[in-house]
Amino acid sequence: MTANLTVPYEQPEWNSKPAWKLPGWAEPVMVASILVGSMIITRRKGYRILDNTTRQYGLLSGEPDSTRSSNDLSRDYPLDDDLSDDMTTMKHPPKKRRVCCTTIYTPNSSRFAGNIHSRILQRFPFLIEMFYWIITYAFYRCTSLLSQAIFSETGIWDVAQDHGLAVLEFEQFSWLSFLWPVPELKVQQWFMHGHQTFLTVLNRSYALIHIPGTVGFIAWWYYVAPSHASFAVVRRTLTLTNLLAFIIFICYPCMPPRLLPQEYGFRDSVRHDDAQSVWMSGKYVNSLAAMPSMHFGYSFCIGCTMLYHSGVFRRTLEIGETRKSKPWVLFYVLFAIAYPSWILITIVATANHYYLDALVAFFVAIVAYRCNRIFLVFLPLEDMLLWCLRLDKPVPTTGTRHRQTQG
Repeated sequence: MTANLTVPYEQPEWNSKPAWKLPGWAEPVMVASILVGSMIITRRKGYRILDNTTRQYGLLSGEPDSTRSSNDLSRDYPLDDDLSDDMTTMKHPPKKRRVCCTTIYTPNSSRFAGNIHSRILQRFPFLIEMFYWIITYAFYRCTSLLSQAIFSETGIWDVAQDHGLAVLEFEQFSWLSFLWPVPELKVQQWFMHGHQTFLTVLNRSYALIHIPGTVGFIAWWYYVAPSHASFAVVRRTLTLTNLLAFIIFICYPCMPPRLLPQEYGFRDSVRHDDAQSVWMSGKYVNSLAAMPSMHFGYSFCIGCTMLYHSGVFRRTLEIGETRKSKPWVLFYVLFAIAYPSWILITIVATANHYYLDALVAFFVAIVAYRCNRIFLVFLPLEDMLLWCLRLDKPVPTTGTRHRQTQG
């Protein structure tokens, strides 16, 4: 299978010294600063954690009902005639959930709104978003262990190498070869020969943009989205993109070009510049997770969100949203195109991904967007978890600026 693959006639050599190494604490400080800053900026103004006289948000107030789930996974179904008279007269009636054509009644944790940890979340609702992403990141860390367990007998390293070479062969000889006329190797060699300073910039981009950049985007979108429903669609899409990619990581380990045998000509430029992300290193990092490229999957979702936010393709806007000025529309449109393009160049030039990785990530993101409401099935579990923790789900502050402007 690998005998037909073309290999370079010359080996690229480094003519530049490794770049200055970023301190190990820099990325965590960056991410923590983004999260803390976002938590403060998106706080619920006028709400005091230790002031029990602070008004509770409800149906008669200007804010959504505090019993709502903040993720717009999320609507609370109205109580109807199916409930007994005793339940309809309860101060905290149960929530009615519709899951898989079945009606489920779950405990209403709004009775715990006065608890100190509930009030902290009510003051800083962005904390709940941080919790969601911690769970997602923890699941990613498990993919390496699960994949190794599945391929323990055959040897995961050999399997991943075969998959990587199969991807290269598919790109060169399949009917889709016209999609990538310039092979990944030639792209990296162009940077290696006379453009290594630019390659160093790409190495830094690969390490720093993926986690801090994505966290920054989530924080930004939580603040500027016209409604929490719009924010939730993006967040659910990103989360489902993650989960689908994780399943592929586990079932189809794929060696990135930089880890292929040296005779294939690829160089690990990120490692040469000591630009590895601390979030993608350590005992449980999955270094054989090239397929699909989450760097490109994230960037594609972000680009689509920017395009949506520009309003250029929307005839009607959401309630409270206003048309942006032409310079801002141009900025968002250009960013929507430039950011995924930059990431694509980065992942190919640094030999961390194949073109096919980006193509698969594109389709994974599309599927995730179309199916993002599948997370509704977890609402009863969320309700039960909140009940066990004696915690009331905070009301999101997303869209508050637009509602205030409209008022």
